Amino acid sequence: MSFWVRPARLGDLDAIYRMAQGGGAGMTNLPPDRDTLAEKLERSAAALARAEEDVIADDRFLFVLVDREGEVHGTSQIFARVGSGLPFYSYRIGVMSQVSRELGATFRAEMLTLSTDLDGSSEVGGLYLEPSARSGGCGALLARSRYLFIRRHRARFADRTVAELRGVIDAEGNAPFWDGLAGRFFGMSFHEADQFNAIHGNQFIADLMPKHPIYTALLPEAARAVMGVPHEWGRPAVRMLEAEGFRFDAYLDIFDGGPTMTVATDRIAAIRDAREVTVTAIGGADGEPGLVTTGHLADFRAGWGRIADTGTGVSVDDEVARTLGLGLGDTITYVGKI
Repeated sequence: MSFWVRPARLGDLDAIYRMAQGGGAGMTNLPPDRDTLAEKLERSAAALARAEEDVIADDRFLFVLVDREGEVHGTSQIFARVGSGLPFYSYRIGVMSQVSRELGATFRAEMLTLSTDLDGSSEVGGLYLEPSARSGGCGALLARSRYLFIRRHRARFADRTVAELRGVIDAEGNAPFWDGLAGRFFGMSFHEADQFNAIHGNQFIADLMPKHPIYTALLPEAARAVMGVPHEWGRPAVRMLEAEGFRFDAYLDIFDGGPTMTVATDRIAAIRDAREVTVTAIGGADGEPGLVTTGHLADFRAGWGRIADTGTGVSVDDEVARTLGLGLGDTITYVGKI
């Protein structure tokens, strides 16, 4: 096991800033701004230190993927409750049917409505891997460890979880959806709006966007063609989300038109199928490969390992025990691979 996951620390700022600079346009949860990233780390530290165990608050948790030497190679995030400070805006795709008796025909008009339906949900996002770590199950490790963190601290998260996927952005950093819709109202490029949103939030959308539904037939074909389509880099993430039970439910990102996927939190496969067991033996490479997690809040750790039933508990392989600091009698949460 070459990599493992833990909550980010203030000392990880330089590494996270380095990754943010390589994240590209549309990564609003990982902006290349040191002050904003430092604030994220501080908010994560505060959330990990919060004493109330059964209260859903505006917590934000930031995690990092590290190698055996402790070097950081990836990040992921959980927002315990979106929309509690500023509204969580989406476009909802809807249809209005109208009948003309004179023409003997029914017309179905597709429209976009600015929506805050998803306020109060938990959100997973901000998953980024450096190129050197884009193999060997690192993406699944970063993604699935978040769900087991939620399971181990279930009372601190909502009953619905959402994930916003980056939409289509061309090689020059332009977004056809933005150019065909919001860009016409704001007088700024997608890159400018994206950077502003990452640092200051999207309240300016509420201030300036029209509140009435927008008929998609009035949009340029280039904008219509990318509605609900993920960025090419995000297609593996879509497949991982679908395997966990997330589904596209007609909600779009207001900036680039990427899909927002939703699921009932307790129906996420990793959360539904995980088990809490006691470590009664350490050693050997036999057993089922799976994701092993341990620790509470700031002490949370996750990595791939092998687990075998001993009758009174489970055995774990030497490497995952060493990496995660497991000992006999420890309780772990684990789930098999999918």
